[in-house]
Amino acid sequence: MSAPITQDVMTIPRKLPEGPVNLVGLTRDQMRDTLIAHGTPEKQAKMRTNQIWQWIYQWGVRDFDAMTNLAKAYRAQLAENFVIEIPEVVSKQVSTDGTRKYLVRIAGGHEVEVVYIPEEGRGTLCVSSQVGCTLTCSFCHTGTQKLVRNLTAAEIVGQVMMARDDLDEWPVPGAPKDETRLLSNIVLMGMGEPLYNFDNVRDAMKIVMDGEGIQLSRRRITLSTSGVVPEIARTAEEIGCLLAVSFHATTDAVRDKLVPINKRWNIETLLDALREYPRLTNSERITFEYVMLDGINDTDDDARRLVKLIEGIPAKVNLIPFNEWPGAPYKRSSNNRIRAFADIIYKAGYASPIRTPRGEDILAACGQLKSATERARKSRAEIAKEAGL
Repeated sequence: MSAPITQDVMTIPRKLPEGPVNLVGLTRDQMRDTLIAHGTPEKQAKMRTNQIWQWIYQWGVRDFDAMTNLAKAYRAQLAENFVIEIPEVVSKQVSTDGTRKYLVRIAGGHEVEVVYIPEEGRGTLCVSSQVGCTLTCSFCHTGTQKLVRNLTAAEIVGQVMMARDDLDEWPVPGAPKDETRLLSNIVLMGMGEPLYNFDNVRDAMKIVMDGEGIQLSRRRITLSTSGVVPEIARTAEEIGCLLAVSFHATTDAVRDKLVPINKRWNIETLLDALREYPRLTNSERITFEYVMLDGINDTDDDARRLVKLIEGIPAKVNLIPFNEWPGAPYKRSSNNRIRAFADIIYKAGYASPIRTPRGEDILAACGQLKSATERARKSRAEIAKEAGL
């Protein structure tokens, strides 16, 4: 296996030089080792890890005193050495369509945005993996915010825990089991490129998928990448979730401008990696995300080229009407143009749903996330110049 492609970006250490350790974000093995290092007898460590894990991730408990199947003296020992902390909610906005956008504060005073989208029979949480983003995709509001740092596993899984708090979705110990889920799906499509923070994303999703915790199926988690080719196979092998690709163009010339990472791994290289994707089946298709930009990538010729490019890959194409934001250098394709584009793809045998924009009135739609404290406005001309338009 090739060496991991990890950005040289500092993540805040799990433990400060002095003070208690946050148990959130630790893998089971890490939690066991940490408990032993702080006085838990080695013979008891596995059992104690299982008990604490269930309290934190199955029941949502943050107070060691409430962990009633642990001895009182041991609870006091835990409280002395550990904390159970998640990101702090700074603000919550609710759209007219029910979408919720949270601004959450993490270590160092930085802030990221998290979006919950309620739908019929399901609810999707859009999770961030970095503060800002390095990819500078010219149609994306987040891309105009410089990368500050990677999020830790605790800060990633903490977004899920925060949303469950707000939705009041933690089950009550001893109560009848309720299979309905307000938060049933996770998409790693918030701020940042998940594959540039692979280890922390992987560890957080393993916690979310754990059968004695939050218990989300791997097939209810979708990771979206702009095309970090060397890390794509690891997504299948080490996380096992579904894969989406921010594609957005059918020629290298256009994709170089829209998604600059294409200059490093071009369309051919990316598609070769996707054809080799370990979990590629008709039941676990790759989703190609394609933002519809008026006069840029929305012609019938683009649609036909797209069909040709993805030939032989079990796939669906999500067509995303461009979500405008202040200073954006593009306009949304017309509804008629989007439908004509979708029709060509559909007739070629691929599902081509047109995404309904959600949360636009609170800048919570796809490509609009940008933390308020970092929201320095650029002019439309400045952004267009950077995009080479």
